[in-house]
Amino acid sequence: MLHLVYFKNIEVKEHKMAEGTGLNKKVTLKSELASFLGEKELPRTEITKKLWDYIKANGLQTKTENGAPENAGKYIVADAKLLPIFKNTNSTSKSGKLTDLTNLSEGQTVNMMQMAAIVSANIEK
Repeated sequence: MLHLVYFKNIEVKEHKMAEGTGLNKKVTLKSELASFLGEKELPRTEITKKLWDYIKANGLQTKTENGAPENAGKYIVADAKLLPIFKNTNSTSKSGKLTDLTNLSEGQTVNMMQMAAIVSANIEK
């Protein structure tokens, strides 16, 4: 990934982000996510991108909690393929917020802001 770095009165330099570090580091996926994505290891950025590609391609966003899919909005409708991935999520953030999706049913929604917790719950520690 290339980022341009600008300095006042100095020409533009290209800065290449380190591959294999931070969010670009490959992580091992748990079985449900690995079978869904068809990969055993991916960087978190790619995991999130592929999940969003699937959600958008299948019109699984809605503007209201537990609303019908309408391909827009901040809620994600759990379909049969996403449900096993979402149900792996039972975590507490550093700020103390609990994300427990273990009792989620097909057709129910999750807030898109929970995507980081969902990804974290589906990778090997």
